Amino acid sequence: MDPKKFFGELRRRHVYRVVVAYAIAGWALIEGIAQVFPIFDVPNWVTRVIVMLIALGFPVALILAWVFDITPEGLKRTEDIDLAPATNIAAARKLNFVFLGVLTIAVIVLVTDRFVLHHGVDQTKDVAISEKSIAVLPFVNMSEDKSNDYFSDGISEELLNLLAKVPQLKVTARVSSFSFKGKNLDIREMARRLHVAHVLEGSVRKAGGQVRITAQLIHAADGFHVWSESYDRKLDDIFKIQDEVAGKVVKELKVTLLGPPPTARTTDPKAYALYLQARQLGRQFTAEPLEKSDALYRQVLEIDPHYAPAWNGLGWNLMIEINNGTVPSHEGLARVREFAQKALEIDPDYAPAHARLGSIAMYENDLAGAANHFERALMLDPTDLGVIGDASTFLMSLGRRDEALALDEAGVRRDPVNTTALYNFGLNLRCAGKYDDAINTFRTVLSLNPGQGTTHSMIAVALLLKGNAAGALSETEQETVEPYRMIGLPMVYYTLGRKADSDNALAALIAKYEKDASFNIASVYAFLGEADQAFAWLEKAVEYHDPGLSDLVSENLFDKIHSDSRWLPFLSKIGKAPDQLAKIQFKMPPLPQ
Repeated sequence: MDPKKFFGELRRRHVYRVVVAYAIAGWALIEGIAQVFPIFDVPNWVTRVIVMLIALGFPVALILAWVFDITPEGLKRTEDIDLAPATNIAAARKLNFVFLGVLTIAVIVLVTDRFVLHHGVDQTKDVAISEKSIAVLPFVNMSEDKSNDYFSDGISEELLNLLAKVPQLKVTARVSSFSFKGKNLDIREMARRLHVAHVLEGSVRKAGGQVRITAQLIHAADGFHVWSESYDRKLDDIFKIQDEVAGKVVKELKVTLLGPPPTARTTDPKAYALYLQARQLGRQFTAEPLEKSDALYRQVLEIDPHYAPAWNGLGWNLMIEINNGTVPSHEGLARVREFAQKALEIDPDYAPAHARLGSIAMYENDLAGAANHFERALMLDPTDLGVIGDASTFLMSLGRRDEALALDEAGVRRDPVNTTALYNFGLNLRCAGKYDDAINTFRTVLSLNPGQGTTHSMIAVALLLKGNAAGALSETEQETVEPYRMIGLPMVYYTLGRKADSDNALAALIAKYEKDASFNIASVYAFLGEADQAFAWLEKAVEYHDPGLSDLVSENLFDKIHSDSRWLPFLSKIGKAPDQLAKIQFKMPPLPQ
């Protein structure tokens, strides 16, 4: 056949269009399954089979395009079609619609892939994994007493903290590493998810005054053991064991130390065991475990009154109780300061205590003092997530939102399943007006810890500010921390048009929490648009030394009264006017990646 006639016949039979449409449809299908199948853990071989079938279908599509054609009456053999122009035009139009439809689907897949499915996804998976990176998995409790989990977990965490002090070593934070506890996952898969090249795992057996620790360093790419060792020692040697394990890891990973190797903080072995138990209980955030934790910390200090972490632990517990409304803020903060100062008398370079004093100074409106403490804390330990979180809160109180969010992102990047870090990030996102991102972050918190108090109320506030009062009511009713539930109800009822219910709920809040929630009551009035009452309660917050005033600049519940002539004078009165905040010097040191 004459080539010119042949190519003309291809055009007449619409083969070119079928080729283009098939290629686009095949590409769109492959892109779609590449995004959707991993979500449902579909094996890779299934994807490969589909791609092969698409490729094999290409010549079949060419043959069908040559043999058949689309007509107004449906699909017919080409040789049976009336080749009159009108018929040919109608068929072409129908095929055009098919072609445009396939092209539209392809565009939708492309846009979804680039701007929806990849939006907010951690891009670190595309970054090369450093050979000087490690995750410390929770050591297995091999003791006969299964309640000794706190001890094996504590040893693992102390090793992690020790290695994290080596600046040249990238160490996955505790909560992310511990998220795999009890899960039967391959080491290589855990390392892939944690984005590290090495994993340290082991076991702990404690019996009376004896302890046996087995540790093994694994190269994740091939699953081979780089190093392993067992230690049968007296409990008195627990700190030497930690130092030896950390030193061996540093040596095997060929890390060049720029200074002396970090060493474990020592204390009486019995006090140490009690400390590990107290720390684990304090992380449960509820009244009874906190009370038991306090008692254990005090036992630690009876044995060793110079153990700074125990003093810091008492301050940690008390801050939780203040935030939960179970301890009056003014009284509680004075005791927290006492505990932090005790820790610094023992160790002037103890970063968590500097951060604690920074928070207290911020609450008391000593912003310059707070800046000094936070700078010092970050310089001493830029890997401590508590220090990072407190410093980001301080930056937000200065109105430096971008820096605060950058600090939050650094903390979450280091420990992506740490609910405290995520909660702080969500709160600052909400204050920055990024309501959807804040809600998504708080949802992540609840997915990791369904019982984490005040989280539902934070979602409710974000929904209210978005105008979704019905959703806010549902979230407020699920809040388990009473003061926060009571703070939310007046605003929710008001937005729903239930004025009487709003008034009653606000009266109940004032009756029960006038002194402890004066700042929050002011924020409720501001949200309701009652400026006179809002300013009256802000004055009460000053009188009652409410630490919530530290959030005044960033709290967007006050947005409605920013234009009031009394707003700037009040900010100036408490040292938070823009020109006053601009004078606060705070230089954030570079954080480890």
